[in-house]
Amino acid sequence: MASLQANGITIEYEEQGSGEPLLLIMGLGGQLIDWPQDFVDKLAAKGFRVIRFDNRDAGLSTEFTGKPPTTRQMAFAALTGRTPTAAYRLSDMATDAAALLDALNIEQAHVVGISMGGMIAQALTIDHPAKVRSLTSIMSMTGDRRHGKPKASLLVKGARLPEKTAATAHQVGVEMWRLISGPSFDPAEAARITDAAIARSFRPAGNGRQTAAILASPDRTAALQQVTVPTLVVHGMVDPLVQHSGGIATAKAVPNSRLLLFNDMGHDMPTHRRQEIVDAIAANAARAK
Repeated sequence: MASLQANGITIEYEEQGSGEPLLLIMGLGGQLIDWPQDFVDKLAAKGFRVIRFDNRDAGLSTEFTGKPPTTRQMAFAALTGRTPTAAYRLSDMATDAAALLDALNIEQAHVVGISMGGMIAQALTIDHPAKVRSLTSIMSMTGDRRHGKPKASLLVKGARLPEKTAATAHQVGVEMWRLISGPSFDPAEAARITDAAIARSFRPAGNGRQTAAILASPDRTAALQQVTVPTLVVHGMVDPLVQHSGGIATAKAVPNSRLLLFNDMGHDMPTHRRQEIVDAIAANAARAK
């Protein structure tokens, strides 16, 4: 791993493989180590130079200051459509990604984003179109707030979890994975991922600021209709956090996009589906040629 200065912040990143650059953008609160290693290996085996990094306020990249909105304030914003106070927006995080590519002397890259990372990838494609060779949006949404909403039952169960502190982080992390994953949920794997993330970086306030960034960002639907790069949308049919209507709406918004739905995938990336997803990403990237 290495770090560099880009867009006025420190960004921690890691590269693997050689060939056409492919940028992986992680989701809410996630770190670059949260990308399954076998998934990264498979992409590198396809001939990509895979670059993954910590978003601002996550992992080892710059941590911002300022108290994030409370859970109640963000829930109110989500229900009413009002914009919460936010230290930054998704467009700022997209500019981080563009600046990282510049710092690495990469003119264009294939871009793959997951969950919030998919939103950032969309914003990167919209705001910095010359930087993106192809786009893959996984388990994400357009930001129109009508599609891709979390299930009410998940919100109720999530609200019952204890506050995430150093003492409860393991319990809360594993339980949240259980709530959002599909039928192939593996508690041992969830525990391993959770513990590795806690050991590397524990930033609950950063999660709050990233959530505020999502809620404060505008609907991208109209802008996505102007996207011309090859686009792949991947979603799980049993995703309770970003329901698959979010993926369908994204695919409808982007002209000539391709939609890949899995009936046994939640808000996770099941081991037995990873090769199919990698193959689809490679096929979408090939369309750029």
